[in-house]
Amino acid sequence: MADTKQKPHALLFPYPLQGHVIPFVHLATKLALNGFTITFVNTESIHQQISKAAGLDLGATGDGDADIFSEARKSGLDIRYATITDGFPLGFDRSLHHDQFFEGILHVFPAYVDDFVGYLVRSDPTINCFIADTFFVWTSMIASKYNLVNISFFTEPALVLTLYYHIDLLRQNGHFATADNRSDAIDYIPGVKSITPTDLMSYLQETDNISTTVHQILYKAFHDVKKGDFIIINTVQELEEETISCIQKKQPIYAIGPIFPPGFTKSCISTSLWAESDCTPWLDTKPHDSVLYVSFGSYAHTSKHEIDEIANGLLLSGVNFIWVLRPDIVSSDESDILPVGFEESVKGRGRIVSWCFQIAVISHPAIGGFLTHCGWNSILESIWCCVPLLCYPLLTDQFTNRKLVVDDFNVGINLCDDKKYVNREEVSEKINRLMKGKSSEEIREQVKKVKKVLEDAMEKNGSSERNFLQLIEDLKARIVKKKGFVIKENGKIK
Repeated sequence: MADTKQKPHALLFPYPLQGHVIPFVHLATKLALNGFTITFVNTESIHQQISKAAGLDLGATGDGDADIFSEARKSGLDIRYATITDGFPLGFDRSLHHDQFFEGILHVFPAYVDDFVGYLVRSDPTINCFIADTFFVWTSMIASKYNLVNISFFTEPALVLTLYYHIDLLRQNGHFATADNRSDAIDYIPGVKSITPTDLMSYLQETDNISTTVHQILYKAFHDVKKGDFIIINTVQELEEETISCIQKKQPIYAIGPIFPPGFTKSCISTSLWAESDCTPWLDTKPHDSVLYVSFGSYAHTSKHEIDEIANGLLLSGVNFIWVLRPDIVSSDESDILPVGFEESVKGRGRIVSWCFQIAVISHPAIGGFLTHCGWNSILESIWCCVPLLCYPLLTDQFTNRKLVVDDFNVGINLCDDKKYVNREEVSEKINRLMKGKSSEEIREQVKKVKKVLEDAMEKNGSSERNFLQLIEDLKARIVKKKGFVIKENGKIK
């Protein structure tokens, strides 16, 4: 018989990519701070990368006393940690072999998850809800099989969610998956006034090549999410009011973003997949708002030619910069991707690192702009730090996020407008427009206004905080209904 006095115990399952793991970690902390027991599950590959990057000896599987949440537990948070294989050897390069990896995630990984969740639930019957990334295709099946409340966590904006949610409408209207997709504006998606096809996620800009593994994942995941009990989304109600309201007519959805670590720059939980360079001493030598931060995220790739044009654009611009240049940004086999003599030419005003703690960099007063791939985490962090954005999307939701930044929030500018490729003169001109002059001042004022929206949402009576508390109440009620026991709150029977 189930314990009638247990508290909510959530099993958290992030997608095995850096940009998804980070908000899941912050969500785990936020729930634990509000009385939840958390069991957090990383893949063994992600666990190994984080451990190696942080220089931590966390054991082979993360089931010992030491793991990424060790310090959080010392502060009294009830967060357990587990790891699961994704079906590939630890040495397999998942980024380089993207298609093969996602084939495994679609066809092989679900069986491992099924066995693993069954083992966890049998070992700990107090687990009563399942919070999984929206891009997983098996969430409703697992939740139903083990009688868990089904919660989908979407780590991207509501605009992206609703476009995927209505993928069939795009197909029926000829804007997606035809031999010759329509190029006119899309004005029939509920909660979206209008969007151009070039602002759709990259996977929805495809023509008739829609049988790829990624497309299969999208179809199945966004069919599956419609079976969820609740959807959590890392955005702010006031920023995407109409879009969120339309989805809420179909399913309970809670905008609780931005989900940041307590203290923002002081998280004690390691989430980085690479060793981080300390850029603070270098930044301390630079004037306020004088440094451009350049980073294209943890996963997407670009060409050597485009890296060359960006490098020469930085050279022509004359601005100070920090450039995060992953070793695999072009390919794991490519070396010397920068122009010959580039690093010597920018010595003193430019610093190139393979990775850094991004929040610590963009929150530094010397940072005056961010040339970004438009990952959603990066956008929210930049707005919070009042840093204007120069947008260079590469993959998936980044094109749609750019629309929000440039057209809706007005906190950034496009790097290459409607052209497909960048050139050095345009890079230089756009950098200077972002960093200096009247247009720069206007964008900075607008970023401050949008930051105020984020701040207000996170206040005690703000929308994100209200939505979060409502989620907790609704979740508790659903647990009681599904599991048939009473939730303990503050040591008393409720």
